[in-house]
Amino acid sequence: MITKEKILATARETILTESQAISKLADLLTNDFVESVRLIYQSKGRLIVTGIGKSAIIAQKIVATLNSTGTPSMFLHASEAVHGDLGMVQPDDVVICISKSGNSPEIKILVPILNRFGNTLIAMTGNLTSFLAKNSQYVLDTTVEKEACPNNLAPTNSTTAQLVMGDCLAVCLMEMRNFKGEDFAKYHPGGALGKKLLLRVKDMLDDSKKPSVSPDSNVQTVIFEISEKRLGVTAVVENDKIIGIITDGDIRRMLSKTATITGIYARDIMTKNPKMIQPNDMVVEALNIMEDFSITQLIVAENNSYKGVIHLHDILKEGIV
Repeated sequence: MITKEKILATARETILTESQAISKLADLLTNDFVESVRLIYQSKGRLIVTGIGKSAIIAQKIVATLNSTGTPSMFLHASEAVHGDLGMVQPDDVVICISKSGNSPEIKILVPILNRFGNTLIAMTGNLTSFLAKNSQYVLDTTVEKEACPNNLAPTNSTTAQLVMGDCLAVCLMEMRNFKGEDFAKYHPGGALGKKLLLRVKDMLDDSKKPSVSPDSNVQTVIFEISEKRLGVTAVVENDKIIGIITDGDIRRMLSKTATITGIYARDIMTKNPKMIQPNDMVVEALNIMEDFSITQLIVAENNSYKGVIHLHDILKEGIV
Protein backbone atom coordinates (compact mmCIF):
# COMPACT_ATOMS: atom_id res chain seq x y z
CA MET A 1 0.00 0.00 0.00
CA ILE A 2 1.51 3.31 -1.12
CA THR A 3 1.27 5.93 1.60
CA LYS A 4 -0.24 9.37 1.30
CA GLU A 5 3.20 10.88 1.87
CA LYS A 6 4.71 8.83 -0.96
CA ILE A 7 1.97 9.90 -3.40
CA LEU A 8 2.46 13.56 -2.55
CA ALA A 9 6.25 13.24 -2.77
CA THR A 10 6.00 11.70 -6.23
CA ALA A 11 3.63 14.42 -7.41
CA ARG A 12 5.92 17.16 -6.10
CA GLU A 13 8.94 15.53 -7.73
CA THR A 14 7.09 15.39 -11.05
CA ILE A 15 6.20 19.06 -10.85
CA LEU A 16 9.75 20.06 -9.96
CA THR A 17 11.25 17.88 -12.68
CA GLU A 18 8.99 19.33 -15.35
CA SER A 19 9.49 22.91 -14.17
CA GLN A 20 13.26 22.45 -14.34
CA ALA A 21 12.97 21.07 -17.87
CA ILE A 22 10.93 24.08 -18.93
CA SER A 23 13.32 26.58 -17.35
CA LYS A 24 16.24 25.05 -19.28
CA LEU A 25 14.27 25.51 -22.49
CA ALA A 26 15.00 29.24 -22.36
CA ASP A 27 18.70 28.52 -22.94
CA LEU A 28 17.90 26.44 -26.03
CA LEU A 29 16.33 29.31 -27.99
CA THR A 30 18.44 30.22 -31.00
CA ASN A 31 18.22 32.38 -34.10
CA ASP A 32 16.25 29.53 -35.68
CA PHE A 33 13.38 30.40 -33.32
CA VAL A 34 13.52 34.06 -34.37
CA GLU A 35 13.54 33.17 -38.06
CA SER A 36 10.71 30.68 -37.57
CA VAL A 37 8.51 33.33 -35.96
CA ARG A 38 9.27 35.80 -38.76
CA LEU A 39 8.62 33.16 -41.41
CA ILE A 40 5.23 32.22 -39.95
CA TYR A 41 4.28 35.88 -39.54
CA GLN A 42 5.18 36.74 -43.13
CA SER A 43 3.72 33.59 -44.65
CA LYS A 44 0.93 34.03 -47.23
CA GLY A 45 -0.31 30.54 -46.42
CA ARG A 46 -1.26 28.68 -43.26
CA LEU A 47 0.81 26.96 -40.64
CA ILE A 48 0.56 23.16 -40.77
CA VAL A 49 1.57 21.40 -37.53
CA THR A 50 2.17 17.67 -37.67
CA GLY A 51 3.40 14.90 -35.41
CA ILE A 52 2.93 11.29 -34.37
CA GLY A 53 1.87 9.73 -31.06
CA LYS A 54 1.89 12.06 -28.07
CA SER A 55 3.54 14.74 -30.19
CA ALA A 56 0.45 14.71 -32.42
CA ILE A 57 -1.71 15.53 -29.39
CA ILE A 58 0.59 18.44 -28.54
CA ALA A 59 0.41 19.55 -32.18
CA GLN A 60 -3.38 19.73 -31.96
CA LYS A 61 -3.20 21.94 -28.87
CA ILE A 62 -0.64 24.23 -30.50
CA VAL A 63 -2.91 24.56 -33.56
CA ALA A 64 -5.85 25.44 -31.32
CA THR A 65 -3.83 28.15 -29.56
CA LEU A 66 -2.51 29.62 -32.80
CA ASN A 67 -5.94 29.72 -34.44
CA SER A 68 -7.44 31.49 -31.45
CA THR A 69 -4.68 34.10 -31.47
CA GLY A 70 -4.71 35.08 -35.12
CA THR A 71 -2.40 32.60 -36.87
CA PRO A 72 -4.36 30.37 -39.31
CA SER A 73 -3.22 26.81 -38.58
CA MET A 74 -4.14 23.22 -39.36
CA PHE A 75 -3.27 19.90 -37.77
CA LEU A 76 -1.93 17.09 -39.94
CA HIS A 77 -1.42 13.65 -38.42
CA ALA A 78 1.90 12.31 -39.66
CA SER A 79 0.63 8.78 -40.26
CA GLU A 80 -2.48 9.98 -42.11
CA ALA A 81 -0.46 12.43 -44.20
CA VAL A 82 0.98 9.69 -46.40
CA HIS A 83 -2.47 8.17 -46.93
CA GLY A 84 -4.10 11.13 -48.61
CA ASP A 85 -4.14 13.97 -46.07
CA LEU A 86 -1.09 15.62 -47.66
CA GLY A 87 -3.61 17.19 -50.02
CA MET A 88 -4.28 19.83 -47.37
CA VAL A 89 -0.73 21.20 -47.67
CA GLN A 90 -0.64 24.13 -50.08
CA PRO A 91 2.46 25.69 -51.71
CA ASP A 92 2.59 28.75 -49.42
CA ASP A 93 2.09 26.80 -46.19
CA VAL A 94 4.79 26.55 -43.53
CA VAL A 95 5.09 23.18 -41.78
CA ILE A 96 6.15 22.44 -38.21
CA CYS A 97 6.94 18.80 -37.56
CA ILE A 98 7.03 17.72 -33.90
CA SER A 99 8.93 14.62 -32.80
CA LYS A 100 11.02 13.95 -29.71
CA SER A 101 13.32 11.46 -31.45
CA GLY A 102 13.01 12.86 -34.95
CA ASN A 103 13.63 9.37 -36.29
CA SER A 104 10.25 7.62 -36.27
CA PRO A 105 9.34 5.74 -39.49
CA GLU A 106 6.41 8.06 -40.25
CA ILE A 107 8.68 11.10 -39.96
CA LYS A 108 11.26 9.58 -42.30
CA ILE A 109 8.56 9.08 -44.92
CA LEU A 110 6.86 12.45 -44.47
CA VAL A 111 9.84 14.81 -44.33
CA PRO A 112 11.30 14.05 -47.80
CA ILE A 113 7.83 14.46 -49.34
CA LEU A 114 7.37 17.87 -47.73
CA ASN A 115 10.79 18.94 -48.93
CA ARG A 116 9.91 17.86 -52.47
CA PHE A 117 6.74 19.94 -52.20
CA GLY A 118 8.97 22.94 -51.49
CA ASN A 119 7.34 23.90 -48.19
CA THR A 120 9.57 25.39 -45.52
CA LEU A 121 9.93 22.80 -42.76
CA ILE A 122 10.50 23.66 -39.10
CA ALA A 123 11.52 20.83 -36.82
CA MET A 124 10.55 20.78 -33.16
CA THR A 125 12.64 17.99 -31.71
CA GLY A 126 14.71 16.88 -28.75
CA ASN A 127 17.32 15.24 -30.99
CA LEU A 128 19.45 17.69 -32.97
CA THR A 129 21.23 14.90 -34.84
CA SER A 130 18.00 13.23 -35.95
CA PHE A 131 16.73 12.71 -39.48
CA LEU A 132 14.08 15.39 -38.88
CA ALA A 133 16.55 17.98 -37.62
CA LYS A 134 19.03 17.40 -40.44
CA ASN A 135 16.35 17.67 -43.13
CA SER A 136 14.55 20.78 -41.86
CA GLN A 137 15.30 24.40 -42.66
CA TYR A 138 14.92 25.49 -39.03
CA VAL A 139 15.12 23.60 -35.73
CA LEU A 140 13.36 24.40 -32.45
CA ASP A 141 15.29 22.58 -29.76
CA THR A 142 13.06 20.91 -27.11
CA THR A 143 15.72 18.68 -25.61
CA VAL A 144 15.12 17.40 -22.08
CA GLU A 145 17.62 15.47 -19.95
CA LYS A 146 15.06 12.89 -18.90
CA GLU A 147 11.37 12.25 -18.55
CA ALA A 148 9.48 12.63 -15.28
CA CYS A 149 8.38 9.03 -15.79
CA PRO A 150 10.27 6.84 -13.27
CA ASN A 151 11.24 4.54 -16.15
CA ASN A 152 12.28 7.49 -18.31
CA LEU A 153 9.92 6.23 -21.01
CA ALA A 154 6.48 7.89 -20.97
CA PRO A 155 6.58 11.33 -22.64
CA THR A 156 6.20 13.83 -19.81
CA ASN A 157 8.96 16.42 -19.68
CA SER A 158 9.39 16.21 -23.45
CA THR A 159 5.75 16.86 -24.30
CA THR A 160 5.60 19.66 -21.75
CA ALA A 161 8.63 21.24 -23.45
CA GLN A 162 6.91 20.95 -26.84
CA LEU A 163 3.77 22.56 -25.46
CA VAL A 164 5.74 25.47 -24.00
CA MET A 165 7.66 25.98 -27.25
CA GLY A 166 4.33 26.18 -29.06
CA ASP A 167 3.12 28.78 -26.58
CA CYS A 168 6.31 30.77 -27.17
CA LEU A 169 5.55 30.86 -30.89
CA ALA A 170 1.94 31.89 -30.29
CA VAL A 171 2.79 34.71 -27.87
CA CYS A 172 5.56 36.09 -30.08
CA LEU A 173 3.19 36.08 -33.06
CA MET A 174 0.51 37.81 -30.99
CA GLU A 175 2.94 40.61 -30.19
CA MET A 176 4.01 40.93 -33.82
CA ARG A 177 0.34 41.19 -34.87
CA ASN A 178 -0.41 43.62 -32.03
CA PHE A 179 -3.17 41.16 -31.10
CA LYS A 180 -5.58 42.80 -28.62
CA GLY A 181 -8.45 41.67 -26.45
CA GLU A 182 -10.92 42.82 -29.12
CA ASP A 183 -9.19 40.56 -31.65
CA PHE A 184 -9.27 37.66 -29.21
CA ALA A 185 -13.02 38.18 -28.81
CA LYS A 186 -13.59 37.60 -32.53
CA TYR A 187 -12.44 34.02 -32.15
CA HIS A 188 -14.13 33.39 -28.78
CA PRO A 189 -17.74 34.59 -29.19
CA GLY A 190 -19.24 31.81 -27.09
CA GLY A 191 -19.32 31.16 -23.36
CA ALA A 192 -18.46 33.44 -20.48
CA LEU A 193 -15.20 34.57 -22.07
CA GLY A 194 -16.93 35.63 -25.26
CA LYS A 195 -19.62 37.53 -23.37
CA LYS A 196 -17.04 39.30 -21.26
CA LEU A 197 -15.19 40.45 -24.36
CA LEU A 198 -18.14 41.14 -26.67
CA LEU A 199 -21.35 41.89 -24.76
CA ARG A 200 -22.24 45.57 -24.63
CA VAL A 201 -24.60 47.35 -22.26
CA LYS A 202 -27.12 48.09 -25.02
CA ASP A 203 -27.41 44.35 -25.70
CA MET A 204 -28.90 43.85 -22.24
CA LEU A 205 -31.39 46.70 -22.15
CA ASP A 206 -35.09 45.85 -21.99
CA ASP A 207 -37.32 48.69 -23.25
CA SER A 208 -40.24 47.27 -21.27
CA LYS A 209 -38.25 47.78 -18.08
CA LYS A 210 -37.26 51.43 -18.21
CA PRO A 211 -38.39 52.89 -14.87
CA SER A 212 -38.89 56.61 -14.97
CA VAL A 213 -40.63 59.29 -12.93
CA SER A 214 -40.71 63.06 -13.12
CA PRO A 215 -39.26 65.23 -10.34
CA ASP A 216 -42.86 66.22 -9.43
CA SER A 217 -44.02 62.60 -8.98
CA ASN A 218 -45.28 61.82 -5.49
CA VAL A 219 -43.81 59.02 -3.42
CA GLN A 220 -46.71 56.68 -4.17
CA THR A 221 -45.99 56.98 -7.90
CA VAL A 222 -42.29 56.38 -7.28
CA ILE A 223 -42.98 53.22 -5.26
CA PHE A 224 -45.37 51.93 -7.93
CA GLU A 225 -42.82 52.51 -10.71
CA ILE A 226 -40.01 50.77 -8.82
CA SER A 227 -42.27 47.82 -7.97
CA GLU A 228 -43.70 47.45 -11.47
CA LYS A 229 -40.36 47.47 -13.29
CA ARG A 230 -38.73 45.14 -10.72
CA LEU A 231 -35.26 46.71 -10.92
CA GLY A 232 -35.19 48.23 -7.44
CA VAL A 233 -34.63 51.68 -8.88
CA THR A 234 -36.10 54.42 -11.02
CA ALA A 235 -34.55 57.30 -12.87
CA VAL A 236 -35.85 60.81 -12.30
CA VAL A 237 -36.19 62.33 -15.75
CA GLU A 238 -37.03 65.84 -16.86
CA ASN A 239 -37.19 66.72 -20.57
CA ASP A 240 -35.59 63.33 -21.32
CA LYS A 241 -32.58 64.35 -19.21
CA ILE A 242 -31.58 62.43 -16.12
CA ILE A 243 -31.52 64.64 -13.05
CA GLY A 244 -31.45 61.94 -10.38
CA ILE A 245 -32.08 58.38 -9.23
CA ILE A 246 -34.22 56.81 -6.51
CA THR A 247 -33.58 53.31 -5.19
CA ASP A 248 -35.74 51.13 -3.00
CA GLY A 249 -33.14 51.82 -0.31
CA ASP A 250 -33.90 55.54 -0.60
CA ILE A 251 -37.59 54.76 -0.04
CA ARG A 252 -36.87 52.71 3.07
CA ARG A 253 -34.62 55.39 4.52
CA MET A 254 -37.28 58.04 3.88
CA LEU A 255 -39.99 55.96 5.57
CA SER A 256 -37.78 55.45 8.60
CA LYS A 257 -37.56 59.23 9.07
CA THR A 258 -41.18 60.31 8.49
CA ALA A 259 -44.64 59.12 9.48
CA THR A 260 -46.32 60.44 6.34
CA ILE A 261 -45.48 60.58 2.66
CA THR A 262 -47.83 63.45 1.96
CA GLY A 263 -46.09 66.41 0.35
CA ILE A 264 -42.94 64.47 -0.49
CA TYR A 265 -41.93 64.28 -4.14
CA ALA A 266 -39.29 62.54 -6.21
CA ARG A 267 -37.06 65.61 -6.25
CA ASP A 268 -36.96 65.53 -2.43
CA ILE A 269 -35.53 62.03 -2.08
CA MET A 270 -33.59 61.51 -5.31
CA THR A 271 -29.82 61.26 -5.47
CA LYS A 272 -28.38 63.76 -7.89
CA ASN A 273 -25.57 62.96 -10.33
CA PRO A 274 -26.08 59.17 -10.31
CA LYS A 275 -23.45 56.79 -11.63
CA MET A 276 -24.10 56.16 -15.33
CA ILE A 277 -22.73 54.15 -18.22
CA GLN A 278 -23.14 54.49 -21.99
CA PRO A 279 -24.95 51.94 -24.20
CA ASN A 280 -21.85 51.10 -26.22
CA ASP A 281 -19.71 50.40 -23.17
CA MET A 282 -18.87 46.80 -22.37
CA VAL A 283 -20.99 45.00 -19.79
CA VAL A 284 -17.83 44.05 -17.92
CA GLU A 285 -17.16 47.79 -17.46
CA ALA A 286 -20.61 48.17 -15.89
CA LEU A 287 -19.79 45.31 -13.56
CA ASN A 288 -16.53 46.97 -12.52
CA ILE A 289 -18.35 50.23 -11.69
CA MET A 290 -20.91 48.36 -9.61
CA GLU A 291 -18.16 46.60 -7.68
CA ASP A 292 -16.18 49.82 -7.16
CA PHE A 293 -19.16 51.72 -5.75
CA SER A 294 -20.99 48.78 -4.09
CA ILE A 295 -24.16 49.32 -6.11
CA THR A 296 -26.40 46.89 -7.98
CA GLN A 297 -27.86 49.11 -10.71
CA LEU A 298 -26.53 51.58 -13.25
CA ILE A 299 -28.39 54.17 -15.25
CA VAL A 300 -27.68 53.84 -18.97
CA ALA A 301 -27.53 57.15 -20.81
CA GLU A 302 -26.18 58.60 -24.02
CA ASN A 303 -25.43 62.32 -23.93
CA ASN A 304 -27.51 62.35 -20.73
CA SER A 305 -30.48 60.97 -22.68
CA TYR A 306 -32.06 58.17 -20.67
CA LYS A 307 -31.80 54.69 -22.25
CA GLY A 308 -32.59 52.33 -19.37
CA VAL A 309 -31.13 50.48 -16.39
CA ILE A 310 -28.66 47.60 -16.20
CA HIS A 311 -28.90 45.43 -13.08
CA LEU A 312 -26.25 43.29 -11.45
CA HIS A 313 -28.58 40.27 -11.43
CA ASP A 314 -28.90 40.43 -15.22
CA ILE A 315 -25.12 40.42 -15.57
CA LEU A 316 -24.86 37.41 -13.27
CA LYS A 317 -27.48 35.57 -15.31
CA GLU A 318 -25.30 35.98 -18.40
CA GLY A 319 -22.55 34.09 -16.61
CA ILE A 320 -19.97 36.83 -17.05
CA VAL A 321 -18.72 36.54 -13.47
